[in-house]
Amino acid sequence: MTSIFSEEGKNIPCTLIQAEPNVITQLRTVDNDGYRAVQLAGGDERKEKNTPAALKGHFAKAKTAPRELVAEFRDFRDDLDEEMKLGDEVTVGIFEEGQFVDVTATSKGKGFQGVVKRHGFSGVGGATHGQHNRLRAPGSIGAASFPARVFKGMRMAGRMGGNRTKITNLQIVKIMREDNVIVVKGAVPGHKGCTVIVER
Repeated sequence: MTSIFSEEGKNIPCTLIQAEPNVITQLRTVDNDGYRAVQLAGGDERKEKNTPAALKGHFAKAKTAPRELVAEFRDFRDDLDEEMKLGDEVTVGIFEEGQFVDVTATSKGKGFQGVVKRHGFSGVGGATHGQHNRLRAPGSIGAASFPARVFKGMRMAGRMGGNRTKITNLQIVKIMREDNVIVVKGAVPGHKGCTVIVER
């Protein structure tokens, strides 16, 4: 993350998203696929010799160059424009400054965490009355002979993070077209260098 100053002099926390051009590899229609969508391919380049034959045929149909042999595909429903054609590149030019977007990614994994960090519990309480190690304990998790079990969904310690997360209504503060960078207001999920999906 970084920060920029607005025209009023306010310090705005921002996140820079590197948005390399994506290639249109398929145009889905209601007649052929049952829904309207545009399929974009992006991500790291891969060598042609390491590309499966089915994927080569998919790219050949879209009339794309070998440099665009990439591994990640994504359908964007109801985002199909009439002027879109197979093999066209989609750049940051489809966005505008001031526009609100949704950003989806896999959140940072935090490993095995207790209930205080994972669910915001306040702990059992004071350290008196013989309690020397109960400050961050979960407390009681169930009743006695009835129902004689722990209810499903009980908030307990466990693995935290690493989930698919969507942050909605992030405002685009600035677009650097020459560098293919989108500057959005606020934070986005995921670690540095991870793959994120920006939707209009």
